[in-house]
Amino acid sequence: MAEQARIGILGGGAWGTALAVTLRESGARVQVWARETVVTEALSAGQGNPVFLPGVAIPALPASTDMADLSGCEAILAVVPAQFARASFTTLRPYLSPGTPVVLCAKGIEQTSLKLMTDVLGESLPEAIPAVLSGPSFAADVAAHLPTAVTLACADPDIGRDLVDIIGRPTFRPYLSDDLIGAEIGGAVKNVLAIACGVVEGLQLGRSAHAALIARGFAEMTRLGVALGGRAETLAGLCGLGDLVLTCSSSQSRNMSFGKALGEGQTVSGILAERKAVTEGVATAPAICALADRAGIDMPICEAVNTLLGGETDLQDVIGRLLSRPFKGE
Repeated sequence: MAEQARIGILGGGAWGTALAVTLRESGARVQVWARETVVTEALSAGQGNPVFLPGVAIPALPASTDMADLSGCEAILAVVPAQFARASFTTLRPYLSPGTPVVLCAKGIEQTSLKLMTDVLGESLPEAIPAVLSGPSFAADVAAHLPTAVTLACADPDIGRDLVDIIGRPTFRPYLSDDLIGAEIGGAVKNVLAIACGVVEGLQLGRSAHAALIARGFAEMTRLGVALGGRAETLAGLCGLGDLVLTCSSSQSRNMSFGKALGEGQTVSGILAERKAVTEGVATAPAICALADRAGIDMPICEAVNTLLGGETDLQDVIGRLLSRPFKGE
């Protein structure tokens, strides 16, 4: 890729905006696509992103609601929420040259098909070269140039190195991997586990319970990832354990703050009605549990979250079921 490559950002939310800022700093020519006119007009005028990343100073970025403006990009960073990815990829297809890398930056599993984003991409944009960017990274931190490290997974090592060279900055450090499945599963499962950690926080069950839930949740993540073809060492890295620790430890996480509100007695519909940004773990939980059931994998924490989200039982009953499980070896 050229030193000043033209890179498209598919999605103008907080994370897409932060990545656009990073790419701009690295010398890339950036083009943002967003669905919301108020976002594209503000970004183009140098007024930041008042809808999804308020209060963060952002230099003017070329932005449009017309996906045709992504034509000719040498790579695309796909940052649309997982449940909208297929429709967005289908719309993008006429404007994408064969062999263009598409870096999947959203974390989730398609609820209707139980497919990973790499599978969705392969079906809707078969000419694209898939990559996955995932790891412990809050958008506000990245936009403010605070030190961040992530995993960039790509099966083609040469393209992977090109992407690292384009995306990487001293304060934004991609570590290269070829395990796309591991990177995807880590990012998807941690959102569900973060809801559980938020519930623990909302109910004031203590730091010991919080730590235990992260550790046992990591075991669930690893079991599923390995069963689906990922590697345990990938999930022990930035895109698995690293992302899990961050997302489960700060109310800055949309998923953890959602769980905290649940623990404090608010309803699922009430919490979601007050939010502009997508809380991926809510849509991902049923897909994770269905995948685990199909693979014969035990994921009691994720199942508990899914039960809560479905309104099948109350908090105290769910916690009671988890705490009354038989004692087992670790």
